[in-house]
Amino acid sequence: MRWCKGENTNRGATILNRNHALHWAWVILAVCFFDLFVNYSIRLGYTLLLPEMIRTLGFSRTAGGSIYNFFLFTYISITPIAGFLTDRFGARWVITICCLILGIGVFMMGTIQHLWMAYLFYAVAGLGATGMWTPVITLVQRWFAYDRRGMALGILSTGYGLGFATLGVVFPWVVHSFSWRYAWYFLGVAALVMFVVNGIFLRSSPEISGYRPWGQGETLQSLNNGKKKSNQTISLKVLFKTNRFWVIGCSYFMISYSLFGITTFMADYAKYQLELPLEKSSLLATIHGIAQVVGVLTILPLSDFLGRKKTIMISNGAITVALTGILFTGNSFQMLSVFIAWMAIFYGVTFPIYGAAAGDYFPKEVLGTVIGAWTPFYGLGAIISHWVTGILRDVTGVYTYSFWINAIMAGLSFILISRLEKRTDQAHIV
Repeated sequence: MRWCKGENTNRGATILNRNHALHWAWVILAVCFFDLFVNYSIRLGYTLLLPEMIRTLGFSRTAGGSIYNFFLFTYISITPIAGFLTDRFGARWVITICCLILGIGVFMMGTIQHLWMAYLFYAVAGLGATGMWTPVITLVQRWFAYDRRGMALGILSTGYGLGFATLGVVFPWVVHSFSWRYAWYFLGVAALVMFVVNGIFLRSSPEISGYRPWGQGETLQSLNNGKKKSNQTISLKVLFKTNRFWVIGCSYFMISYSLFGITTFMADYAKYQLELPLEKSSLLATIHGIAQVVGVLTILPLSDFLGRKKTIMISNGAITVALTGILFTGNSFQMLSVFIAWMAIFYGVTFPIYGAAAGDYFPKEVLGTVIGAWTPFYGLGAIISHWVTGILRDVTGVYTYSFWINAIMAGLSFILISRLEKRTDQAHIV
């Protein structure tokens, strides 16, 4: 191992050019990949387990949506705080502690007998999940240079796509061989394993670990530029007065509404409205997950060249087309699979690309705060979508009316993001 002394940062630390075969940014990315794999297996796995929970526990669809909403209420309430703590104290311990809480809540989901128990334990899981997105993508963006973030987030985001795809294959076997309760037990143990891994391997920033962000130029000028930007900050009062914050946030709300309305109830829609067997309903999750991986590995890296605004517009427009197409598939499993795959390609892009937009329009020192402040937009979109979809399904007996609303909301999200002002250096600095 060879050490070369570098320039001092504004904090008085020394950046060391470590000539390792492997930059620690890739260790961070690998650990965060598995964090997302486990976290989104838990979040999206609920949609696969919901039909069996409804059948065995006698819950209504409205109650099923409300269980997820307790998760989301906790998540959106605490995530802004988690984002602030990430900026203030570093991502390592925020992620690690939250992973422990997540594991406990999810494991206890396997023990539920009554609706209030499901509300309580999934709310605990939601508290743990606050450390599994905003701090994670903030950490990854800090370890990679500006023009490498799309690539890094693309690799990172395959975690939740592969998690969903794996569940579509594994969960039917678990349910038939054991019960849906064991699926929660397995996921809870996986989160507890990641609690240990996070504590050992994560580092909150490259600078305090003696690294430059991966992909950053090695010249003195690039380091000096980094020092100039490192003092940038922004108050919440100024943030809330910024037009682009509200434009992106409201667009995030609308696209979240449209996506959760279909994904949460996808398995139930396929099994009970289309009368498909559990194996085929679960296969849609595998198709969804694989298509997500394709999307994040192709479209997110392209956003480094196309720009985040244009990429979001393309994504939201494509989702609008896919959601509309689902309404016209009838009982054709093949056509439904095509449109689910088309939607999923851009579903996988949606959440990291909005997070990357924070890095484009706001200083890197407040990424966690900005992304955390956008989380209530995302969460409220999902919560309202769950209630509206569940209630309309219980009242009408079909998902058709709810799915039309989803398609309209996606279209409105596309229109709104098209109004976002072009990024300038002044806009980035605030």
